Amino acid sequence: MNKLSKIAMLFVLFVLAASPALAAEPGSGSGSGGITFLAGSAFGAGLIVLGAGLGIGKIGATAVESMARQPEVAGSIQIAMIIAAAIIEGATFFGLIVCMVRS
Repeated sequence: MNKLSKIAMLFVLFVLAASPALAAEPGSGSGSGGITFLAGSAFGAGLIVLGAGLGIGKIGATAVESMARQPEVAGSIQIAMIIAAAIIEGATFFGLIVCMVRS
């Protein structure tokens, strides 16, 4: 089974897990449909963190491979890796804040 099909199956699992909360009528539960928004925000936050983890993992793997091939440039590769990981983390925090504000 290749990586793309595993990711697709994981996405389908997330959608199926969130569907009961998203299918509820607004105002049918306790409160005014707050759990529906909470489930949507949690689903969005999960996707954001999953994407950030995959991105940072890819950066780390590629950087270590590059350092193994050319040890003399390890310092500059490490600096570039840290900068790229910081940019991904910043985008992740922005996405998480948007998910929390929207709920």
